[in-house]
Amino acid sequence: MKKLPIVLLCLSLMIPSLGGLASAQEKAKPAADQKQEQQGDADLAPNAVSAVLIDRDTGAILYEKNGHKALPPASITKVMTMLLIMEALDKGEIKLTDKVRTSEYAASMGGSQIFLEPGEEMSVDEMLKGIALASGNDASVAMAEHIAGTEKAFIDKMNARAKQLGMDDTTFMNTNGLPVSGHVSSAHDIALMSRELLKHESITKYTGLYQDYLRKNSNKPFWLVNTNRLVRFYAGADGLKTGYTTEAKYCLTATAKRGNMRVIAVVMGAPSSKIRNQEVASMMDYAFNQYDSQPLYKENQIIKTVPVEKGKQETVDIVVPYRFSMLVKKGEKAEQYQKEINLKADLKAPVTKGVKIGEVLIKKDGKTVSTVDLVAANSVEKAGWWELFKRSTRKMFGG
Repeated sequence: MKKLPIVLLCLSLMIPSLGGLASAQEKAKPAADQKQEQQGDADLAPNAVSAVLIDRDTGAILYEKNGHKALPPASITKVMTMLLIMEALDKGEIKLTDKVRTSEYAASMGGSQIFLEPGEEMSVDEMLKGIALASGNDASVAMAEHIAGTEKAFIDKMNARAKQLGMDDTTFMNTNGLPVSGHVSSAHDIALMSRELLKHESITKYTGLYQDYLRKNSNKPFWLVNTNRLVRFYAGADGLKTGYTTEAKYCLTATAKRGNMRVIAVVMGAPSSKIRNQEVASMMDYAFNQYDSQPLYKENQIIKTVPVEKGKQETVDIVVPYRFSMLVKKGEKAEQYQKEINLKADLKAPVTKGVKIGEVLIKKDGKTVSTVDLVAANSVEKAGWWELFKRSTRKMFGG
């Protein structure tokens, strides 16, 4: 990582009940070396081709089996489709109440579907239900066309977003995961995009539903039952996405939350849906039985206030942009940690809200176990010459 001029502020911290494994901010990308001690030689997913288990907040890998093996992801592809939909909602490009018109092409999709007819309109909210619960291939294409104009343009967005997330094992060829040559991902990459999707906490309003209806007040009501049975039968489960094709076999990216801890478990290539669900449940059981998540910082918590050279405002607050937690093994004793706060030495206007100003390093035994970005809480414009002149005069005469 390129080193910036920094001011080092080393603070010792005794953290009660923390045995220290990993810490990170909720929306940070998992560090490649944040692999935790696994369950001895036991294989939590013996029948799956590949599997990954991560802590959502820290991104720490708790279990991995062939994590980077490129495989067909089937309908787990729709995690990226849903991510781009949620991001479009956040940006105001679309609204949940917007009507989405179904093209002939979208209506022609085979496999899992909500049986959209050419010209039929549904709201974005209804389309999301159709994708999240029923794994609707037709709804996925309809939303892709609504957002990007064509499915191809949307696929380009999917691949660009995958690249931004560091999904190096992934190439998307469609929006829904129907079998096509070259359409691949890995358990590791699926965990990455699942973690990114869960930044949009409202998504679990859809993925966590067990059943619902579309066209409820029409003469053709359509009963939706979640293809992910764990949302009904596993305590705390509220997502995310199943997948199946003859080539891919049975796949699942699942998430569950208990207390402060949310985990993501990914299984690819299981021989049956029953075994897939059992192995995902075993992985999540392992995480909840072995680890705890301890919050360290609140969202937007102020870490320091620093001067801004030549700014309209003379200072800016530096904050942790998202919740910051530490993952620890249950039953471990308190240990000594150090927080090292690294900031840019000289901050000059203009400063943009959210721009990275530095980072907090959490260290154990001299080794960095995780980092979290520090950002500007607000924007600071550059001051005009007259304001700078008055400021200099006040300082000169002690005013």
